[in-house]
Amino acid sequence: MHSEFDRELEERLVRYAAIDSQSDAASPSQPSTAIQLDMSRLLVAELEEMGAKDVQLTDYGVVLATIPATAEGPLMGWCAHVDTAPQFNASGVKPVVHRGYNGGDITFADAPELKLSPENSPHLAGKQGEDIITASGLTLLGGDDKAGVAIAMTAARHLLTNPEIKHGGIRLAFTPDEEIGRGVDPRLPADFGVDFAYTFDGGKPGEIEFETFSADGAVIKVVGVSAHPGFAKGKMVNALHLVSKIVMMLPQVALTPDTTDGTEGFIHVSEINGGSSEAEITLILRDFELDGLAAKGDLLRRICDTVAATEPRARITCDITAQYRNMRYWLEKDMTPVDLVRAAVADVGLDPVSVPIRGGTDGSRLTEMGVPCPNVFTGMQEIHGPLEWISVQDMALATRVALALAQRAVS
Repeated sequence: MHSEFDRELEERLVRYAAIDSQSDAASPSQPSTAIQLDMSRLLVAELEEMGAKDVQLTDYGVVLATIPATAEGPLMGWCAHVDTAPQFNASGVKPVVHRGYNGGDITFADAPELKLSPENSPHLAGKQGEDIITASGLTLLGGDDKAGVAIAMTAARHLLTNPEIKHGGIRLAFTPDEEIGRGVDPRLPADFGVDFAYTFDGGKPGEIEFETFSADGAVIKVVGVSAHPGFAKGKMVNALHLVSKIVMMLPQVALTPDTTDGTEGFIHVSEINGGSSEAEITLILRDFELDGLAAKGDLLRRICDTVAATEPRARITCDITAQYRNMRYWLEKDMTPVDLVRAAVADVGLDPVSVPIRGGTDGSRLTEMGVPCPNVFTGMQEIHGPLEWISVQDMALATRVALALAQRAVS
């Protein structure tokens, strides 16, 4: 189904995706990369041009703006993040629009060996006749979450140019660093100032998510004993050998990302750095329940203690820090924002579907910090890799949901 929003959404996503804006977990700055601000400054200019009020770029890198109310109602927030994932090449994205998809394989100009098809991405099977946007094969697309940005901006522009539409005040928040878990600064809830909000950062049409992983991060540091390898007998303690033992003692089945799905949690070894003298393992721990998350932390500490006992000359530390918590713990106490978006999804002719997110969103942190914030679909598929794609028509459905939300909140 084609709509009045298709061309604007296509143009916005193509324009936004071409801007480098990947975040960097290793950077201590805020935002973590200066290039994210290129995207943020563009949004500030576009919001001012379309007539939004209170437009600002905060000193912690969030773009905020207001769509003034045309009727009495709660103050609602729409959120999306400007950064793209650092796990795959996201520099020099060249978006490609495949108009009127014919149902077969989609090929990539810069990577002829790649093919996108209904076989490796089943949602594509129902997209014949729709307009599909991909990258050129060497990068991800960045629809996560520039599709969400395009949807919120298109819906905002529509409300500003059609003041006869009755809606309460709407606040926009475009955050940096969501992909590295640093998108919600402690100052944001007060500066946002909304009664509740929605992140537009989900997948298939109709999906509404109010349950996410709870997440911790872990860093294991191993300090061995350095010695010249030619004269190391009885002296050297190789930190890399101990790191290898720790990794191999982790369960290899039913507790890794590649062996779990549904509501199963995992421990993921995401990075190993260092040398024979000192080495470090970075891990992420995920579970939908807090006791399951705690059990994974306890397992990690026990493994470290066991390996440390085999070599008392080494120093092994395991530091675990909280990242975000399952938004369900707060939303289940008051499902009003969830019920509202379910009704809005039904308004546009879709069946609302709620599945737990095997990940997190800025809404996880916002909800924990007092701003109820479920997640809404955008249409993005195969994210964080070269096969990433999105249907313009799916984005249009999400735009219509945003507008239905605005109107339902005052009805």
